[in-house]
Amino acid sequence: MLTRRQFTKLAARSPLAFIPALQTARADIGKLGGGAHDLTILYTNDFHSAFNPIPAYWLPGSPKLGGAAHLATLVERERAAAKTSFLLDSGDMFTGAMSHLTHGEALMEFMTLMRYDAMSAGNHEFDYGWQIFAHAATRVPFPILCCNVRYKTGGFRFLRPHTILERDGVRLGVIGVMGLNAARFTIMPSKVAELEFTDPVAETAACVQELRNTVDVLVVLAHMGLPGAMQTDAENDPDVQRPLDEDLAFCGAVPGIDVYIAAHSHHGLEQPIVHPATGTIITQTYGYGTRLGRIRLSVRNRKVVHHEAALLKTWSDQLPPHPAVAERTAHYRRVVVEQVGAPVGRATERIIRCYNRESPLGSLIADIMRVRAGSDVALTNAGGLRSDLPEGELDRSHVLDVFPFLNNVVTLELAGHDLKAVLEHSLSLKAGMGQVSGVRAVYDLRRPIGSRLVEVHVGGQPVNDEKLYRVTTNSFLAEGGDGYLAFKQGREVARDGQLNDLFYDHIKAAKVISPPTLGRMVPAV
Repeated sequence: MLTRRQFTKLAARSPLAFIPALQTARADIGKLGGGAHDLTILYTNDFHSAFNPIPAYWLPGSPKLGGAAHLATLVERERAAAKTSFLLDSGDMFTGAMSHLTHGEALMEFMTLMRYDAMSAGNHEFDYGWQIFAHAATRVPFPILCCNVRYKTGGFRFLRPHTILERDGVRLGVIGVMGLNAARFTIMPSKVAELEFTDPVAETAACVQELRNTVDVLVVLAHMGLPGAMQTDAENDPDVQRPLDEDLAFCGAVPGIDVYIAAHSHHGLEQPIVHPATGTIITQTYGYGTRLGRIRLSVRNRKVVHHEAALLKTWSDQLPPHPAVAERTAHYRRVVVEQVGAPVGRATERIIRCYNRESPLGSLIADIMRVRAGSDVALTNAGGLRSDLPEGELDRSHVLDVFPFLNNVVTLELAGHDLKAVLEHSLSLKAGMGQVSGVRAVYDLRRPIGSRLVEVHVGGQPVNDEKLYRVTTNSFLAEGGDGYLAFKQGREVARDGQLNDLFYDHIKAAKVISPPTLGRMVPAV
């Protein structure tokens, strides 16, 4: 233990000087936890402001799934059925009209009412800049975690790395972490210019070492891998399910984790994967609140001896809305209505997005961008389309659901060979297929990545490698977001307003919109 004289000497030096001494003192505490426990972990991931139920049009009768108030009722039912339970989230609560117009406040209120115990940071929590996220994190009674994001100046952590939750004698250690692909390619660099994302394996391993002997169960809330497919029926489309390679490699590299709750890829696991080397239980929902994850654990002396897992469907036609959550959601809807105003146009039919092929919605947006900028080509990312456009009347909230990001419209002069590189990256499908206008490209996904572009024409002519083309995109991609590094070779020649404003102005002027003609990105026979 530290003597008063040792403590005084340390205090006269630097706060960092306390760390080795405190670690020694902490080691004197000895092991905590232990014994026999049964507990339930409830979890969500990638909620993305899905406050309203969605029609599951891929199922017979198009039943409704999800919705914040219905999810809250399901959580309460599961809590009541469990002796000891914890509610956790692996990030990406933000995005959507309600999040955009309240800078995430509506989401934080929702989580507080649902009595979440902890959350890890997702990439979309940084959509409005790290300063706004930092403010939001101070407004909630539960910890928001990420062990590997630090301020560039000084190296201090931006968020808490971990927490210990204790309930009914059970000690649950929870660590938050973000993968480098998620951090570097799906967060606009200018939004986190003062922050850096460090090695997730090393940072998490250090946290595991610190917590392992002081908790009964150790959970990691991780946001990593490839981004989830932005497609409403993604859970019904095996072709757009994202691989879990990065998650599996991480769990193999960091032993000592009991439960790993994944996020970012939206790869729902009806039954978890047990890592063959470390025994870590790996799980994830499809996102959007359409499922509530549940893991029941039996623990004996800090070792999980049995687990039972399920993804519980949030059948919103059958679950009554939670009164408090419904009331708070209605409050924020009124706030949104005051800001969005009356409908300004209508869609003749539902205009949908697709992740790994051209889509009516993506093509419509790209057409609007190209015409407005007077450019040769326009390209936007499939992952930037966060909602379908419904049939019927449209107001600003529908636009913000489609485009919740603060991205500007940017026009670049791009050489033909760099334009081809942009399209090749699109065809890697690492971030979905780029949605284009002014281009007719033939591709072959059977070829290796980097050589899938068979032919490409702009203005009816084959692309000339040395010719400069005016290419319009969004500012996220122009900064190299989603891995579109070839855009950084271009020279910016024009910058317009925000993409969601451009889309809204088009609807307002056109009054009636319909899906455009496709045939821009064509698979080879």
